Amino acid sequence: MTTDEFPMTKEIRNLKFSGAGFSVCPCGLFSSRPSALLEASGNRGKETRTLGLTEPPHEPMHLSRGSGLATGGSRNVATGHEPARGVRRPHFGFRISDFFRISDFGLRISLPALLSLTLPLPAADSSIRRDATVAAVEKVMPAVVNIATANALRADPLDELRRQFFGPYHSTRPPGSVGYSMGSGVIIDEEGYLLTNNHVVSQTEEIWVKPATTTNTYRARVVAQDPKTDLALLQIQAPPGERFTAVDFGQDDDLLLGETVLALGNPFGLGGSVSRGILSSKSRVPPNENEQLDIPNWLQTDAAVNPGNSGGPLVNIQGQLIGLNVAILKQAQGINFAIPIKRIVEALTDMITPESSNRRLWFGAQIRAGRPPFTITSVQPESPAAKAGLKAGDVIVEINGEKPVGFISLNQRLLTEKNSEVKLALERSGQRRTVAVRLVGLDSYYNSALIRKQLGVSLQELTPKLAQTLGFRPGIGLAVAGVDRDLSGAEALVPGAVVTMIDGRRVLDVVDAARFISSHAPGERVRLDFLVRQLRGTMVTLRQDAVELPVR
Repeated sequence: MTTDEFPMTKEIRNLKFSGAGFSVCPCGLFSSRPSALLEASGNRGKETRTLGLTEPPHEPMHLSRGSGLATGGSRNVATGHEPARGVRRPHFGFRISDFFRISDFGLRISLPALLSLTLPLPAADSSIRRDATVAAVEKVMPAVVNIATANALRADPLDELRRQFFGPYHSTRPPGSVGYSMGSGVIIDEEGYLLTNNHVVSQTEEIWVKPATTTNTYRARVVAQDPKTDLALLQIQAPPGERFTAVDFGQDDDLLLGETVLALGNPFGLGGSVSRGILSSKSRVPPNENEQLDIPNWLQTDAAVNPGNSGGPLVNIQGQLIGLNVAILKQAQGINFAIPIKRIVEALTDMITPESSNRRLWFGAQIRAGRPPFTITSVQPESPAAKAGLKAGDVIVEINGEKPVGFISLNQRLLTEKNSEVKLALERSGQRRTVAVRLVGLDSYYNSALIRKQLGVSLQELTPKLAQTLGFRPGIGLAVAGVDRDLSGAEALVPGAVVTMIDGRRVLDVVDAARFISSHAPGERVRLDFLVRQLRGTMVTLRQDAVELPVR
């Protein structure tokens, strides 16, 4: 933690009162330099015009019985009437000149005289102004963070060529120079885990974050990224034991068209900004399996969103996260977009699991991302979770005897060594029970044997040595090791071919391929795109082909 000045953000400091008094501007601003806010248009005796108020500075000022200021020979601002000549204006027993004095330097107030004023003033009732919108902002703003990133520009071999051809019209940052960008984020876990857009932190070398309601600045690291949904999970590098305020998650489909929504974030690096609007449209179509999320899959709102708001939360009037600000439509006004909470939860559930970790352990149950309670949403058949007796709807209340603090820390506690047990305390139908789950390596189940069982085809990784033997470039797919003899419709798929895509998805890993194929229900057809070498006389050619196989 550091209190250094936030990168790229100039701190706006409050103007101080001077010891001799302070200056008043009709627009409500205060300044230690009167000439900056309230300036005379000429020397003493000339008219001074400020916001339509006309006053000869040398004449005494009085309070009229209207609600405005009146001076000798001037128009009453409150009533709009010209006072009659020679008629004394009524006042409340004092002259305004007892408290105010106009000089060439502006309007000054006599503090001792002003403090002696004993007129009763009505007490401000803040409860009237603290409506549902204010309550939601007060609840969510501590979880909002401003994000600053830095990245060094690497040398581009074509840059010199462009410079030669385009000369002065080619302007780029020199290699090695540092570029900065701003964004927003929202804390989703008390231990300092936060969400933002992937495009905010992609290809960055340093990341700083500053909570909107504090002056502390922290470094952060990227934990996981999902380019498909444009989401990134970061962790604040805070001292051990420091806790943060986390946002509450809304329900997946609890969205009302036209309901009030609030967009919070860091537009143009200003920080701690709030705008209000309505939910203009829900996501129009569900996303395709292998396509990146886009406008049809996003929420639409007219709450003001500007550059720097990317990654900031979109919340409902209850202060619950319903989306993450992601884009604006430049050609329009008031058409802005956010990633729906349903897609956020799905992405988090996939990003933070024992299966997606470097240890590649198989747990076999999905836990809904967000704040407690931590509910199991699905259990894979034949998985360690299923063998331990876990069911969808179970609530995890303890792991190895300790209450989980957050969703991410819960999954991290599951990352034990292979073949070791994790004890979970569950609540099911109001009853508490304890189960032991033994996690195993993913490759012990998701392997080539499983692919052959489900499709009738054996696949293996295309290592550099195997690629050279088969005559392919390494890293283009998975090699076909065997095909069942009774597999109909797959005569062109022979051992030695290379599968490049499965259902339009690139595959380079047997475990990932097996998991993807297992996600299909029995009877569904899976398309395999593959390359096969053909010998034509003395020439060898590559033929591209495809086959569709049913999942057994």
